[in-house]
Amino acid sequence: MDTRAEDAPRALRAVMDDHIARGTAPGISVTTGTPGGDIETITAGDLAADAIVRIQSMTKPVTAVAALRMVQDGRLGLDDPIEAWLPELADRRVLRTPTSSLDDTEPAERPITLRHLLTNTSGYGMMTAPCPLQDAMIANRTQAGQEPVELGAQEWLEAVASLPLAFPPGTGWRYHHSFGLLGILLSRVAGGPLEGHLRESLFEPLGMADTGFVVPQEDAHRLPAAHRHDRDGALVQSEPAGAGFYVAPAAFDLSHAELVSTAADYSAFAHMLADGGRHGGRTILDPGLLSQLRTDQVPDAAKAADSFFPGFWDGTGWGWGVSVLTSGPHAGRYGWSGGLGTDMYIDPDGSFLVILTQVEMGPEVMGLFADLQ
Repeated sequence: MDTRAEDAPRALRAVMDDHIARGTAPGISVTTGTPGGDIETITAGDLAADAIVRIQSMTKPVTAVAALRMVQDGRLGLDDPIEAWLPELADRRVLRTPTSSLDDTEPAERPITLRHLLTNTSGYGMMTAPCPLQDAMIANRTQAGQEPVELGAQEWLEAVASLPLAFPPGTGWRYHHSFGLLGILLSRVAGGPLEGHLRESLFEPLGMADTGFVVPQEDAHRLPAAHRHDRDGALVQSEPAGAGFYVAPAAFDLSHAELVSTAADYSAFAHMLADGGRHGGRTILDPGLLSQLRTDQVPDAAKAADSFFPGFWDGTGWGWGVSVLTSGPHAGRYGWSGGLGTDMYIDPDGSFLVILTQVEMGPEVMGLFADLQ
């Protein structure tokens, strides 16, 4: 008998119970699995096993896989200019430096491609220091944060397109906005709402019945409250249970926005990746594309110290929609997190972990992730 297998759930539960007692989160869900093995979900506190949670940036791996399925079907090419479907992004202009004034620009030497979106190197993204471009993003409501999007997809796209690029496509890395553009691109190529395409391409084949951009009214009771920690470390509610932006009907077209999901649904997605892109005997993602997804795809020259938070590139790269550990004891591990305390990673041996809370990312939640990992 493998006593380690028996000890692992007890060890996870002990960590979870400890963090509930410390006030890290009101509820925590952890799902573990291996390719071809059992999937087990453990809950602590008041987060039900079937809770529908806001996964925020854990949407990025999902839209990346949806894009790669279009690549394997021949509907998109990795180096196709996206302006063929998004003419709003033709003839881009680039700031002479990322901190230049908005009128200090030059023509972009190359168009934005699908590869640039998947690698966050489109030239659009979160600015990490005060500058005119950051001010303009705040003013036109395209600056990313913990709050839901304020604009519908077309209005958001037009607002983004009104701004210059921070750097020529492929030469720098900035987080987030490339994946909003990717969602709109997929909807244009599919010729209809993104959620419908995701449902047909991924959610139905994987049995992800509760994943979408909003929670149906009849399931609103399954949406827990969202929280953040105040300056004293106390939990403060930021969105009520069963209400708010993520309850149907959608406020506007959410093709650029982020999903809700469940432990069972997201674990089915992770399990597919862990099992070499297969599910139920069917190939969902070509193994060659999956291999590239989980390999660092960002040129070293694009990895600036101010790309993201300090130290982001230390032993870490970025594949297609996921971060990739490039050194250390867990080299080869890949996955990504969501801003409301969610996380997913897959190890080279195919074992995976999905962590769900509904608490804004901060030192407390990062400590939980570290202890669980």
